[in-house]
Amino acid sequence: MSKAKPSFPSAKDRGALLTERRNLKMARSAHAYVRGSTAKFYEWLAGGHGGSLPSGPPAWICGDCHIGNLGPIANAKGHIEIEIRDLDQTVIGNPAHDLVRLGLSLASAARGSDLPGVMTARMLEQMIDGYQIAFVDKADATPVERPEAVEIALRHALGRKWKELAEERIHDTSPTIPLGKHYWPLTRAERAAIDALFADERARRLVTALRQRDDNAAIEVLDAAYWVKGCSSLGNLRCAVLVGINGGKTRERCLMDVKEAVTALAPRAPKARMPKDNAERVAEGAWHLSPALGDRLLPARLLDRSVFVRELLPQDLKFELDHLTPDEATSVARFLANVVGQAHARQMDDALRKSWFNDLQRNRSKTLDAPSWLWTSVVELLTIHEGAYLEHCRRFAAVAA
Repeated sequence: MSKAKPSFPSAKDRGALLTERRNLKMARSAHAYVRGSTAKFYEWLAGGHGGSLPSGPPAWICGDCHIGNLGPIANAKGHIEIEIRDLDQTVIGNPAHDLVRLGLSLASAARGSDLPGVMTARMLEQMIDGYQIAFVDKADATPVERPEAVEIALRHALGRKWKELAEERIHDTSPTIPLGKHYWPLTRAERAAIDALFADERARRLVTALRQRDDNAAIEVLDAAYWVKGCSSLGNLRCAVLVGINGGKTRERCLMDVKEAVTALAPRAPKARMPKDNAERVAEGAWHLSPALGDRLLPARLLDRSVFVRELLPQDLKFELDHLTPDEATSVARFLANVVGQAHARQMDDALRKSWFNDLQRNRSKTLDAPSWLWTSVVELLTIHEGAYLEHCRRFAAVAA
């Protein structure tokens, strides 16, 4: 008996199905809900709660600074750095917003790991310490060691090859993208737009920019599909594109990610000058915050939508830190906050770094070596998100079950 061919939604029906999938994905755990609820964080901020936060020096910030958005990234020359890996929400804004968002993510991970409440306080202390080290003169700074969990992820990233990426992302190493749960067919107009995008010389240069590739190599689109991926971005246009480099027996393949760039939820600093185009904003933010990623981003247009294009490399990984021991929790908090601190600090001159460092030293208590605004904000947000998560599960997961 032949298998029935799978049916796929039309372009106009994608939205409802993707919203349903996003809701179920966010219902898997409180930590997953926090990762996918960027809007709730900024609703809290817009509700007047941000008034207690310090007005840090305007700088490019991640805007959605949670654990899953940091990890190993390979640059165009093959070197691997630990940097911010998702910059959809990047704006010139208040660095304190990244600190609070990261603190919330760490506190949520601690809850998911069933760590005692006191560990959240210890994590925030280590987080702020690791962050502010980035603003101290290197000669006076104590190096922040990589935790074992980070070292394991880094070693894994260093050893990964194209075959592993292909099997992980498209579940196959053949020159096609298998349609199914994760990949849906493109419309004719979408496929034609993809072909036109990669016929552009800028796209060819992006693909051939990696160190081992011939700068003059020809490229061709082997296959493309609508990519059902992400959480907070699920529902926006996203395409996976399998590209061939050169032809014949020596043809190399690479997987390109074409992602719609939408208006950032993160508030912008007054009088901040940023690109009006969202993809150009993401690309410029990447140059400042994550140079390894900035080397590999191309802002473009696809069917009148702003998109950015990048190649997915085997070494690009997110940290999976859902089960932390007490020692791991504090060391990971310190290290990741230092990564964010370095991304902020490299944008500031000596005077701004010193001023921001001094601001971070204020509002400490005898019982908590972290600013009171950070602790209060994280506790309040954690309470709000846990309540919202339960309500989310009642509305969506219970119905699906």
